[in-house]
Amino acid sequence: MTFTIDAAKAAQHPVNNIVSVSTLRARGVLDQTIARRCRPGGPWRRLAPGVVMLASGEPTRTQLLHAAATYLGKECVLTGHDALCAQGLDLPKPRTVHALVPNWRRLSPPEFLLLERTARRPDPVFVHGLPFAPPERAALDAARRQHEPERLRELLTLPIYYGMCTPEQLRAELDAGNQRGTAAVRQQLRFIAQTRDNYVHGLARQLLNRSPLPPPRWEATVYDRAGRSIGAVDAWWDEIGMGWQFRKPTDGSEREQAGRLSLTAAGVVVVRSSPESLRTNGNAVLRELVSAFRAAATRVRPAVRCAVPGQAA
Repeated sequence: MTFTIDAAKAAQHPVNNIVSVSTLRARGVLDQTIARRCRPGGPWRRLAPGVVMLASGEPTRTQLLHAAATYLGKECVLTGHDALCAQGLDLPKPRTVHALVPNWRRLSPPEFLLLERTARRPDPVFVHGLPFAPPERAALDAARRQHEPERLRELLTLPIYYGMCTPEQLRAELDAGNQRGTAAVRQQLRFIAQTRDNYVHGLARQLLNRSPLPPPRWEATVYDRAGRSIGAVDAWWDEIGMGWQFRKPTDGSEREQAGRLSLTAAGVVVVRSSPESLRTNGNAVLRELVSAFRAAATRVRPAVRCAVPGQAA
C-alpha cells in the first residue's frame, strides 16, 4: 500500500510562515518536494540555508527576524534597531537584521542578515518568542554603526528617555565591550550626562511601569476653559485632571510658582516630586501618586484641557 504526504498539510503551524528544512523533513516532506516548491514561481521561498518561507512574496520584517533566529539557532541574539523596537521604541529599520552569535561560529549569512561574532553574548530578552539583546546592548550595537551625530544621539537618548536603561548602564556596557569605534559614542554619552532631564524622565517611566496607574500623557500644557495656559506638567492623567511634576524648575522664577498655583486654583491635583526622590525613594513617590490618583478620581473633574507636543489644545 502506498500513500502520498501532502506537503502543505505537513508544513502546518509554522511561526509567521517560517520553518526549517529539518522540520519539514521530520514531518515527511521530501527534499525534492521542498526544492520544487522553492523554485522561482513556486509557492515557497528559501530565505536562508535550511530556512523556508511558506509563501512566495517578499518577507515582512517579522518574517526576516524569525528566519534569522531559525537559521542561527539557540545561540542567536537579535540586536540593534530591531531589539530596541521590539522593546518599545519606534525607529526606522535598517536594510539588514543585526544578530549576535558566539565568536567561534563561522557562517556565510544571507544578504538580509548582518552577523556579528562576539565573546560577550548577552542574556536575551524574549519578545513574542524571539531573543533580543537588552536595551543598553542593543542601543550600543546600533550606535557603533551610526556615523550621523544626530542619529547617534537619538539611539542613545531614546532608551534613557523611555526608561529602558540608564546612562550608567550604557556606560558600563560600553566599558565592558570592544573599545574599537567607540569614541563618538563616548562623546555623545558625555553630552547626555550633562542634560539630566532625559534621565529623570526615564526614572519616572520606570516607576510608573511598576505601578497600577494607567499610562499618562507626557509633557502636557494645561489650559483653562477659556483656552489660557495655566501651567505645565511632566505627566498628565486627563480622565481625572491630575498632573505630576518631577523635573527641576527651569528658572526657579515667580512665573513657575504662579503656574503651580494656577493649576491648584483650577482644581487640578498636582503631585510634585524631586528628581532625587525618584532615584532614592521611588516607592514613596509611587504611594503618593496612587493615593493622589484615588483622591482625584472621587471628585468632579476640573474644567481644564491639555495639549501635548504636536497636538493642539
